[in-house]
Amino acid sequence: MSISEIAHPSDQADRVPLSFNQEFLCNFDDGTDNGPFGSAYNIVTGWRLTGAVDVETLRAALGDLVARHETLRTLIVNEGEVRYQRIDPPSVPDLTVLDLSDVAPEDRERRVEQMLCDGEAGKHTARELPLIRAVLGKFTETDSALVFSAHHSAVDEWSLQLIMRDVAAFYIARKTGQEPDLPEMAQYREFSAKELAKADSPAVDAARAYWRTKLAGARLTPTPLDIPRSEGLPKITSWHRFLIEKELTAPVATLARELRCTPFMVLLAAYKVMLHKASGSTDITVATFTAGRSDARFHHTVGSFFNFVPLRTDLAGCANFREVVKRTRATCLEAYKHDIPFGQIMAEAPELMASVMTNTDAGTAFQVIGSPFVADTTTGELRYSAFRRRVMSQEVGGDIPDGALLQLGVAPEGDLVGTLGFNSNLLRESTMLAMLDDLRTVLADHVAKPDAAL
Repeated sequence: MSISEIAHPSDQADRVPLSFNQEFLCNFDDGTDNGPFGSAYNIVTGWRLTGAVDVETLRAALGDLVARHETLRTLIVNEGEVRYQRIDPPSVPDLTVLDLSDVAPEDRERRVEQMLCDGEAGKHTARELPLIRAVLGKFTETDSALVFSAHHSAVDEWSLQLIMRDVAAFYIARKTGQEPDLPEMAQYREFSAKELAKADSPAVDAARAYWRTKLAGARLTPTPLDIPRSEGLPKITSWHRFLIEKELTAPVATLARELRCTPFMVLLAAYKVMLHKASGSTDITVATFTAGRSDARFHHTVGSFFNFVPLRTDLAGCANFREVVKRTRATCLEAYKHDIPFGQIMAEAPELMASVMTNTDAGTAFQVIGSPFVADTTTGELRYSAFRRRVMSQEVGGDIPDGALLQLGVAPEGDLVGTLGFNSNLLRESTMLAMLDDLRTVLADHVAKPDAAL
């Protein structure tokens, strides 16, 4: 059954317009389970809990979460030209409780990683409301792990942190009989309405004109496939996780401070140098993501806000890595100033994706994970600690649309925690590992010595 086979709501007023992000996803809905509304398009987060957990109170808090955030109980109806959101009444999501008392203390971190891998590999379509599930693993009465798995069509990385914050607040409110200490928020439907209202505004027109000029003649820098699409192998997304030691990454922060930019910009510059060395081209266009939450009204809203953004940088004439970072910084600042949904960008640069949708090539998106809400906190008798350091790889995990996705995040210890997702029906693990080796080489040869010749 495809997403378009959902029953019609009887009341036309129940049909909420889609956001541009949702519209874009609908373009890839082919009615099968492989699309963005299929059962593999999952995203997870994990937390360690210190203190006794009341399971029924936690279950009720999860119900409060779904009641607060409409997007967790929203169906996207796609019937060709008729597309809309349908918001259903609140319901309590599944909470699975695992008895992990037989796991030795030294093995608990690895067991939490396995819970996260299981969550990503689980099956949960965008038709199964609510669009979030939880697993509580209890090692002892005072040591537990809580893993959330949500459908990525409704939840982004930013939202995952909001979910834990809100569940913690609802949990302590139910334990104490008080109102939850949470900020006011706008619903995702309000975001959709705002997008539509400003679609033809001067600001959006100016942004579209910028992208039309910036991306004229541009193509995403491709990743050559090991296995042609014409082989027709079943789609599988594998995830390789790794660490880049702080000896290689400490210079990233140093250079970022010197050049008044973010660590993301330095790492993106390193990735662009790696692509230049691999392809021989100086015109490098890389896809990344922005949070899509420029309006502070939606900073506390769970939803799929992120924008897919192409960053084009000309490396011709760059004598050293410092120059590459400066140009990358300028590219990023321009893009952030003109941030609009990817569907609107594509309308101005329809050939952008041509290089990565061939029988022999795909694309690799680049992302540095970060959120203003990731923090350890104590609420009542429970302490919540984000599980950030994942190193366990998996052959089958949450889906990515096409090609590969390289994610980097700074661990508390100072090194980089990396994740490389790739469609293993198109790309071999050995190719992906070679790419990571090339990135390490760039970090070692250029980031710590930014004035050395490229």
